[in-house]
Amino acid sequence: MNNHTIVFKIANNPLEFQQIYSLNYQTFVEEIPQHEGNDNKKLVDKFHDENTYVIAKVQNEVIGMIAVRAKRPFSLDQKLNGLDDYLPGNAIPCEIRLLSVKEEYRSTRVFYQLCERLVSYCLEKGYTVALISGTVRQLKLYKRIGFQPFADLVGEEGAEFQPMYLTRESFENSSKAFQRLMIRKGGDSNFHSFLPGPVPIHKKVEAEFQSEATSHRSSSFIDEMGVVRQRLRELTNSNYVQVAVGTGTLSNDMVAAQLKAFSGKGLILANGEFGYRLIDHGERFNLSFHTIEKEWNQGIQLEEIESLLQEDSHIKWLWTVHCETSTGYLFDIDAILTLCQSYEVELCVDACSSVGTIPVDFKELYMATSVSGKGLGSYPGLALIFHRDEIKPSPSIPRYLDVGMYAMEGSIPFTHSSNLLGALKVALTLINYETSKTISENIKGVLTREGIRLLGDDSYSPAVITIDLNREQYSREFGDICKEKGILLSYESDYLVEKNWVQIVLMGTHNERKVLKAMTILINEYNSIFDPKVV
Repeated sequence: MNNHTIVFKIANNPLEFQQIYSLNYQTFVEEIPQHEGNDNKKLVDKFHDENTYVIAKVQNEVIGMIAVRAKRPFSLDQKLNGLDDYLPGNAIPCEIRLLSVKEEYRSTRVFYQLCERLVSYCLEKGYTVALISGTVRQLKLYKRIGFQPFADLVGEEGAEFQPMYLTRESFENSSKAFQRLMIRKGGDSNFHSFLPGPVPIHKKVEAEFQSEATSHRSSSFIDEMGVVRQRLRELTNSNYVQVAVGTGTLSNDMVAAQLKAFSGKGLILANGEFGYRLIDHGERFNLSFHTIEKEWNQGIQLEEIESLLQEDSHIKWLWTVHCETSTGYLFDIDAILTLCQSYEVELCVDACSSVGTIPVDFKELYMATSVSGKGLGSYPGLALIFHRDEIKPSPSIPRYLDVGMYAMEGSIPFTHSSNLLGALKVALTLINYETSKTISENIKGVLTREGIRLLGDDSYSPAVITIDLNREQYSREFGDICKEKGILLSYESDYLVEKNWVQIVLMGTHNERKVLKAMTILINEYNSIFDPKVV
């Protein structure tokens, strides 16, 4: 049993449905006496045509299932009066039925991952609450996953059930505890996170984060802010930096607020998810700008940029990402800067995925942004805004977005987190470009020798390695399989699912030996499912 990969998917073929009927009979006739037996030992659910089945498979064997349907009335509608009165406000409910896992696979992990796949499906369909009649035999397990009981028991003696519901929030809260439990149970030798956030945290950073909080108005906090800002300036060769409580989205909104003051037009480059998000930032602030938009992972040439700058002399600023996180594509910021300077155009850069992963130089950039997580290897929660010139407060900019206000107040105009700041201070001392580059090169070498296709070449970011799966392969299923083995890839974002890509993101702290061990497991799982020679 333990030597085979468990795949979690939506049932979609006749063989799977026949096994579902058999599993349904085993559980709800032979084990829980809800239905009468029959000679063929199969039970087709009365709502079968309305059900979507999330199943767990080992090779060709269905070993677990959950059915979900959204058509009213639900089973609980027939057992409880005023069902909607028990649910959260504005709930969009669906019903979970026929939960069954074969006895030899009844571990928390299998049940949890069935629920995880179910939650993803519900979110895709827009459902906000999943209802279930939970057998009283497994109430402890349901609660551990995040199900919340309501109302009295329903059913008959010997087959009693507790009405329960699951929300995204309750599942996410329970899943954090569940993942910690699985790491403790299985040991951490095979567990490795390659997520872009939250990134693996160094023990020294974690220890600092857990220190007792201090007031953001205390002299010690003010001094620490000064140290952090100085280290950030040295790391990026920038003149000024402001630290705000927020994410990369906030830092880019702060740039957009500053660009609003420009009298001319702008130009935004986009060839991936985050370039197109910059366009969205510009549109939300009603900025006037041109765009150069390309298919994802398609390069934008200097000649194309220069042609547009020549065509419209009113372009006064250019905004681009540095590392396009959705692919790993790196823009040549030095060359773009030189071009901008020749046309007296100010350059702004979203560097959220490059600061801390590769050397950067912001000395001549008008503005650049980053975050405390990702490449800097600390906890998310601090937005970083670098700028070349001194910026004064502006009454036309909302207070929280006003870079000049932060500059005037030493980056402490509002409430700050001493824990986040202290963790970032320590993380800034642990950055090692050469070690990270070596690990990246080793990973790329190992994967390409196995015939696994990667996006890009040596000009791409060493911190973002994108695996391009074959058309017949499914990134979500492969990501689920790797997660089952303790390897957390970046694959659940909508844009990655759509492109059929999974990513190995090397941000935060990584041990080369453990990383390569994780690659061995990843390659084995890849080869056990896919033929890497197929193009």
